Amino acid sequence: MMMIPRRNDFDLLSEMFRDPFFDERESRVMKTDIKEKKDKYVIDIDLPGYEKENIKIEVEDGYLTVHATIDSNKEEKEEGKFVRKERYMGSCSRSFYVGDDVKEEDIKATFRNGILKLEVPKVEEKKELPEKKYIQIED
Repeated sequence: MMMIPRRNDFDLLSEMFRDPFFDERESRVMKTDIKEKKDKYVIDIDLPGYEKENIKIEVEDGYLTVHATIDSNKEEKEEGKFVRKERYMGSCSRSFYVGDDVKEEDIKATFRNGILKLEVPKVEEKKELPEKKYIQIED
């Protein structure tokens, strides 16, 4: 018969939430879908709980960056303590390379039902690829 020491600090809720399904890191990532169409890309970003006023979109050096913030100080004060807190409070951002020729006026953005939708035009790269050069292997 094998004896297993009893854990004094066992907590059913803690054990249940150790499952990878409840990984906290996943809740902090902006879930994103990118669809390629004939003349544009459509980017859908899930931002549930965010207000339109707290979302900033910028284009710099060929990168489109989305910043979103939820202020934890505005949360209502209620009696009791949290057993589990999964909703993210704070700031997060995500960047996408769109090319040097895309300007902020070229991008269309809408925010409805917690989903930020960005339409980014496809721009063909004007740069030519350099000719391949091979290195000779010496004997």
